Amino acid sequence: MDIADIKKQSGKEHQVDEVQVVEFIIGEDKFAVNLFDVREIVEASRITPLPHAPTHVRGIIDLRGEITTIVDLRQLLQLKATTNSEAADLRFIVLDDTVSRNKTGIVVDEVTSVLNVPITDIDQATCGGEDGGHILGVIKKEIGERGESKKELIIWIDIRELITKAGS
Repeated sequence: MDIADIKKQSGKEHQVDEVQVVEFIIGEDKFAVNLFDVREIVEASRITPLPHAPTHVRGIIDLRGEITTIVDLRQLLQLKATTNSEAADLRFIVLDDTVSRNKTGIVVDEVTSVLNVPITDIDQATCGGEDGGHILGVIKKEIGERGESKKELIIWIDIRELITKAGS
């Protein structure tokens, strides 16, 4: 998926000047997914482990009467585990029903914001390739006050591609 696919998905075939993403943290790294791939964000609840499940599946939860599979994004992205990966303040980003065939949520350490990102602030040269097919680009977010501003890098991932490849 690239900017052209996002134009089609958003129903705007003409010029798209910005995209909306949900920014979140896993460990010390910042990531983002398309806002339209997110149904809701909920506080973590008790996860019931599934025997013989793939390593990236943490288990299932009952979310208002719906069984929801919880995927460990840290495992899918092959990130190092941090000491607080079992902390009680984790969040689940529940994905839209169009993302996977099952009700699915992903575990993140913290959801920081919803961003409107200008297309000019996205570097797509770093995405693609065999192993990087789930990376849509790198968002360059300006932080700090004027005169002292610096860029923070946020990895924009294609959660649809990642979940599909994982078979969830």
